[in-house]
Amino acid sequence: MVSSFVYVLAAPLLVQAARRYNIVNNCPSTISVFINGNGQGPVPSGDTITRTFNNNFSGLIYSNANGGSSSGSGTTRAGFYGPDDYYYIVKDSTNFNTGINITPINRPSQFGFCVSATCNSLTCNNAYSSPPTGFPAQTGSAPTPPLYECPTPNTGYTVTFCPTGLFPPVLPPVNKGTTINPNGNNNKCLDVRGAVFANGTPVQIYDCNGSGAQNWIVNRGNTKVQVAGTNFCLDAGSSPGNGVGMKIWTCYSGLAAQAWYYTDDNRIALTGQGQCLDLTGGNLSNGNRIQTWQCTNGNNNQVWT
Repeated sequence: MVSSFVYVLAAPLLVQAARRYNIVNNCPSTISVFINGNGQGPVPSGDTITRTFNNNFSGLIYSNANGGSSSGSGTTRAGFYGPDDYYYIVKDSTNFNTGINITPINRPSQFGFCVSATCNSLTCNNAYSSPPTGFPAQTGSAPTPPLYECPTPNTGYTVTFCPTGLFPPVLPPVNKGTTINPNGNNNKCLDVRGAVFANGTPVQIYDCNGSGAQNWIVNRGNTKVQVAGTNFCLDAGSSPGNGVGMKIWTCYSGLAAQAWYYTDDNRIALTGQGQCLDLTGGNLSNGNRIQTWQCTNGNNNQVWT
């Protein structure tokens, strides 16, 4: 089998020690572009600007269009780490202002290297939620997304804003949420263990402390139970049933494990599955993981206020 190392050696070498960045505005209106916080001026719809940097250039390219900011917060960003030929996308969980595509210029994708990276929505799973603070050493094998690599000298990139040709909808302001308490007990709260907002973190009962780990967005009727200010939802897993421990997971539309119904009698039930959010064993001790259990009338372990 031809190795990725052979591919790197076989790639064409260019004379100039520089990288070209073509920045394309495919959005429906003029946008302003920033590189590491420095404005590059307005770019009309359909136009391209080009910037050239040395091979060690590292930083972020983004736009403040559609609800973004010139500081980079609330924006989707194209990121680069020149010393190791890495590139990546960063999304902001509080706002998704534009989709982004990064494509190496004139570099065929082989063995996982030099592939195109695209993020068109907040739910894309190939983007960082914040800029990485460090990078792994190169191994000779392509890294796993959301990190990408094109290990060919002087590789340039095309960064396209709004690959779909449209701005995504601006997300509504962050709902600070509310606590969810077991059976009216305002001293105990539904809690994300350790405030670790990551797929698979258990959901437990804990003393109410005013932290973001205890702020939830929930509505009467059909609803998600979402950690406020994040893109994580209460998730019952692929095989809900009696005694299944609850966790958070990235929110997805139409996912049965995240489809809840908040009833008029204060039960939070999995839609159409006969399973209710349940205080395991009625135990209010800190760290007791919440479960699902067959919905039963009069069961106070299934009352949430």
